[in-house]
Amino acid sequence: MSAAMNILLIGSGGREHALAWKMAQSPLVDMVHSTPGNPGMDEIGPCFDVAVTDIDKLVQLTLQVEPDLVVIGPEAPLAEGLADILRARGFDVFGPSQQAAQLESSKAFSKARMVQYGVPTAAYGEFTDPVLAKSYLRTLEAPYVLKADGLAAGKGVVIAETLEQADAEIDEMLSGKFGDASATLVIEEFMHGEEASIFVITDGAGAVYLPAAQDHKRAGDGDTGPNTGGMGAYAPAPVVTDDILARVKAEIVQPMLKGMKADGMPYQGVLYVGIMVTESGPKVVEFNARFGDPECQVLMKGLKGDIVPAILGAATGGLEGNEEAFEALLELDGFEPTATIVLATEGYPGSYAKGSIIRGVKPANELPGVTVFHAGTDIDEGGALVANGGRVLNVTASGETLKEAVDRAYAGVEQIDWPEGFCRRDIGWRALS
Repeated sequence: MSAAMNILLIGSGGREHALAWKMAQSPLVDMVHSTPGNPGMDEIGPCFDVAVTDIDKLVQLTLQVEPDLVVIGPEAPLAEGLADILRARGFDVFGPSQQAAQLESSKAFSKARMVQYGVPTAAYGEFTDPVLAKSYLRTLEAPYVLKADGLAAGKGVVIAETLEQADAEIDEMLSGKFGDASATLVIEEFMHGEEASIFVITDGAGAVYLPAAQDHKRAGDGDTGPNTGGMGAYAPAPVVTDDILARVKAEIVQPMLKGMKADGMPYQGVLYVGIMVTESGPKVVEFNARFGDPECQVLMKGLKGDIVPAILGAATGGLEGNEEAFEALLELDGFEPTATIVLATEGYPGSYAKGSIIRGVKPANELPGVTVFHAGTDIDEGGALVANGGRVLNVTASGETLKEAVDRAYAGVEQIDWPEGFCRRDIGWRALS
């Protein structure tokens, strides 16, 4: 592992700002380049104006920058096969192949693999015909879980409380509510329990586990309102006990990695394991092919050690049998309780306006333990920081206890002057109660 590495990070959200911030602290790293980046990432290293969906231009940019490592943040370029294209060009890439990324890009593929490898998950059916879908619904009990098969920007899951709602949702999804993403529909039994997210850095064989996190999907306090991409998160999540984690490793992650490798599509990168802790143990809600957003923000902020060796190990091999050495470099034992509060534009996750001015990020960043990650921001012609998305800032803080972390994060929120923004006021409530 030579010093003075150059990294190219692909993405522009809060997740990518947190990754850039953390990787730039590594003694192994000289420069973190980002594309398209955001104003926060621009302060870390050069940003290029290439969209994450423009695969040809991303390849050209990589050839131009000649990075020692490419880190792919979001799911869209993974689903398009960017990792394969860059590996074929000789680059080391952190992120799964197009085949392996189907664990996120196709719910039906993912469920079929779980069944094949004996991984515990909810019973399900896969449908393109509304009549058959509605017939299957009637074999289940309310509430009903309906999932668009393809990528729908984190919004493709609907939990319907009644048969009437579920029937209507089936018609909407199969007639194009999410475009091609919902041409196939997955219907699952509803699992009762508490959700958590576990992130595994893997080269396809070896696996390094980061602390479990819990995010808050609903827009409103008390987990009310519409589903969002995530309104806040915290780690570690107390629901994932040592016993639950041991079962996740033995019953979920190891069978998945072993099965994917045996089937000729080894999984390299970070595997996001969304679990439900049920009365009978952990079951998979979903897999994702990248770090969670906003869970990544709390993980990067809370980790005391160096993330780069594990990321590089996942990209190049060598994790298997050496997990303890990589865990020591991460200093997992010193992980600090951390919380992040998402500041979103009024109207999100529905329609919202762009361009409102945000003040106070600098004083928030100067508070003890607080780091503000940019998610949907831009700089306007007058040089002011403005909102440019739904989820706009991630006010993130660590502390000796989770309560201290949450209190510090909300103190950071209070410093930010942005009348057009809103946030939840109960992040971390499960753990704190």
